[in-house]
Amino acid sequence: MHWSRRLAWFCFVLLLAAGCAGGLYVWRSFPALDGQHRAAGLHAAVKVERDASDVTHIKAATPRDAWFALGYVHAQERGWQLEFNRRVMRGTLSEVLGDATLETDKLLRTLGIVQAAQRQLDRMAPEARQALEAYSEGIQSFYDGSSQALSPEFLVLGVRPGSGGGRAWEAVDSVGWSLMMALDLGGNWGTEFARLSAAQVVDTQRLWDLFPPYPGEQPASKVDFAELYRKLDIYSNTRSAPAHTSKLLPTKTAIDDAAQMWSEAFSRDAGTSEGKGSNAWVVAGSHTVSGKPLLANDPHLGLSAPAIWYFARLQAPAGATGPALDVMGASLPGLPFIVLGRTRSAAWGFTNTGPDVQDLYLEQINPSNPNEYRQPDVNGQTTWAPFATRKESIGVKGKPDVEYTVRSTRHGPVLSDAQAAHGSVLNLQRHVLALRWSALEADNDTALSMKRVNEAQSVDALRAAFADYHSPMQNVVMADTSGRVAYKAVGRVPVRGPDNDIRGIAPSPGWDPRYDWVGWVPYEQTPEQDVGRAGEPGWFANANQRVVSSDYPYFLGQDWAVPYRFDRIDALLAATPKHDAGSMAKIQADQMSLATQRLLPYLQAATSTHPLALAAQRTLAGFAGDVGPDSTAALVFAVWIDELTRGLIVPRLGEERFAALYGKRQFRSTVEQALESNDAWWCAPKGCAEQSNEALTRALVRLQAQHGDDVERWRWGAAHPALSSHRPFGNVALLARWFDVQVPTGGDAFTVNVGQYWPNDKKAPFANRHAASLRAIYDLQDMERSQFVYQTGQSGLVFSERYRDMAQEWAEVRYRDLRMDPATIRHTLTLAP
Repeated sequence: MHWSRRLAWFCFVLLLAAGCAGGLYVWRSFPALDGQHRAAGLHAAVKVERDASDVTHIKAATPRDAWFALGYVHAQERGWQLEFNRRVMRGTLSEVLGDATLETDKLLRTLGIVQAAQRQLDRMAPEARQALEAYSEGIQSFYDGSSQALSPEFLVLGVRPGSGGGRAWEAVDSVGWSLMMALDLGGNWGTEFARLSAAQVVDTQRLWDLFPPYPGEQPASKVDFAELYRKLDIYSNTRSAPAHTSKLLPTKTAIDDAAQMWSEAFSRDAGTSEGKGSNAWVVAGSHTVSGKPLLANDPHLGLSAPAIWYFARLQAPAGATGPALDVMGASLPGLPFIVLGRTRSAAWGFTNTGPDVQDLYLEQINPSNPNEYRQPDVNGQTTWAPFATRKESIGVKGKPDVEYTVRSTRHGPVLSDAQAAHGSVLNLQRHVLALRWSALEADNDTALSMKRVNEAQSVDALRAAFADYHSPMQNVVMADTSGRVAYKAVGRVPVRGPDNDIRGIAPSPGWDPRYDWVGWVPYEQTPEQDVGRAGEPGWFANANQRVVSSDYPYFLGQDWAVPYRFDRIDALLAATPKHDAGSMAKIQADQMSLATQRLLPYLQAATSTHPLALAAQRTLAGFAGDVGPDSTAALVFAVWIDELTRGLIVPRLGEERFAALYGKRQFRSTVEQALESNDAWWCAPKGCAEQSNEALTRALVRLQAQHGDDVERWRWGAAHPALSSHRPFGNVALLARWFDVQVPTGGDAFTVNVGQYWPNDKKAPFANRHAASLRAIYDLQDMERSQFVYQTGQSGLVFSERYRDMAQEWAEVRYRDLRMDPATIRHTLTLAP
């Protein structure tokens, strides 16, 4: 045989072998869904069934074994998600991703998530601790005894679960992950710092234009912040490079660059809950077709692949250790409980209350000793105390460990040591910022609460179970099959004294004791409502709007979501006398943007000399604010409002400060105020109409460059796909096409079917990144008619057809059955001791 033919044959054989090896690996990476497997640590056999909706049913002899099996299943399906999340909260990402993630590791070490979690675990009630320990044992049992191949993320990055001598998951990690959820949903230190930063360049009146109080209210504080901070001499005279600017590491791989982009975004946006919200409503039987309540919930979270949720049912009979367990709904990989869902006769849903549970404190450094900070005065004399310190050693792949000192004050950790943005605004030789955050308190019993919620069979039992819930504070809507319907805000909120004139909405002088917290709002006095009483509407809805009236005795905060979503939900609920599951679904699918309607006349009145202006205005002529994926006008509006926002605010804040604040914060209320009052200061040096005209021209230039010359072919959904991004491969072009999940969507930040985008993102400024992380509808007349959907799929294994199989259903607002007694079981796996 000629040598070239031999070489060709040899190459073919090599490719075939590689293909066979690859195929074998893919096959081995799939979880066992059928048959019998041994799971060391189980006390009795557990049946794990997958139904036609791909919900996992875990049927155990005891609750302990049910929690164990959920841990086992989460490790099967979401192993990399668990590993990544564990490394995030422990501040050990740099061990596998190098110095690209050093900033994130420093932030999480500074916050002390693991230390706080350990304090909480040490005092946790045995019944809750048992659940967390059983769950972690289930995860470890999977890795100790399964032949399933690790998912490709582990192989690409050279990671093994629990590497470094530790276990793959521990009970303290579950507590830590609940704190990470509290950080995601309960953070407002970013808003406080934003006010401090902006007060350097605008006066306090204009500061309230940028960060306005709730519509119809006055600012919660009358303090002149611009004057206060000038007198305290806190600002740096020179500004360093902004922390948000990506400085990609030279000669690094695409994965390194992707990890750094993710890390910078995480660190920049930590402590910012703006734009994070949810919808939930419950309708009493007096306003339903069946005469029994209906409950709908769609929590809004950052979209990710795999999704944040995993749907499961946990079932176990009552025993000597506690009551029966029979609960179904959305679990969080990392926790052994159903967080949102139903039991046999009760259902509940969450929205974010958004109280102010974080306060930043300016800590003055002793000019004679930089290791000390100022304390409250004693007998009129300034006193100082040493920072509390602890040493942290951060492992960095391919480089020496980074030794890092964490400082704390009497209020909490010094964030300025970990957030680079602080150094670009503050003179850190004179002042630093420390954080007090309710979730870090040792008496955080959220795990105990959720364990008892999973056992509740009535509204009264749910209310009692949530008494121990701590962080993040949530609005809970509840209903049961007897017809009871209720709302209750659950969680811990600090009380600020009557002489606290700043009220936590901006950084306070840490040496002044009047700014310290003085207690907690009692559970009995958090907002609540019995729904359906005579003389009241037959429903309760929340979309993160203000939940208290002006005469409520406690200050919860002032940075509520503007009520566009709530107003739309309330109007749609009122428009139908008798609701059913179908009308609930229509409300969840609604994409009418009241915020777009409000500013649309200004766009329709704008003029431009751009050659596509006439065609663009024709699309706007019949536009009423329905921002569906096929809308051209919605796209034109989105780019125009982005350009107008930049045109009005950049001259006042400067490019650098604007870039650091813009994105998840969109300054829509600022623009509304400027246009509606024809505010010459914001629109200077031109009139507001001229600013609008020029914004339209700039928008059309962008649109033509990105979408072509044919205006009729422009589509909002093309620019606004729901982007469920993988961590960390979502920013790696060659890998993102496989690991990310995308589907065209409509909506904006203010629609019921929400679709929030981050306009400061250079790669995809209008991609839908924050939306309904799940949708659920519970029918209390027949709980077996309950429904759900979320945006990816149950599996976290990229080769699985179940990795993205819900995406199109979710985009089209279709649902899957959520039944405890499903008609079809597709897979049955028995886990044996």
